[in-house]
Amino acid sequence: MSKYLVNKFLYTVDRDPDLVQRYRDDPAGTVAWWETEKANEILNCVTQEKSTWLAFEDEERDALVAQDHVTLFELGAHPFLTLTLFIAMFEHDHEPLGYVKAYAERMAHISLPYPDIAT
Repeated sequence: MSKYLVNKFLYTVDRDPDLVQRYRDDPAGTVAWWETEKANEILNCVTQEKSTWLAFEDEERDALVAQDHVTLFELGAHPFLTLTLFIAMFEHDHEPLGYVKAYAERMAHISLPYPDIAT
């Protein structure tokens, strides 16, 4: 798994309110667009330098499209990145802290040692 690329997706989408809404409304289209247009940009680079080799593995792409934070965590995505993005996308559909509680409940079956989240 490219934990770097998945975490980069979560990080960059979370920092743009328009992308947050786009990912909420059209996850498949947003993931495909981001992988094609943004995945190979150098993160936080002022110039438009790009690499050419980064792409999601099928399992990563499927979890991102499904907006499945449990699978993303099991694959090694950083839980703070999924939590902050998914709160931005779904918290307003729940009572206060409702989404955070639902997020935690879906993760309750995971026990130590947690997957390695180092990139």
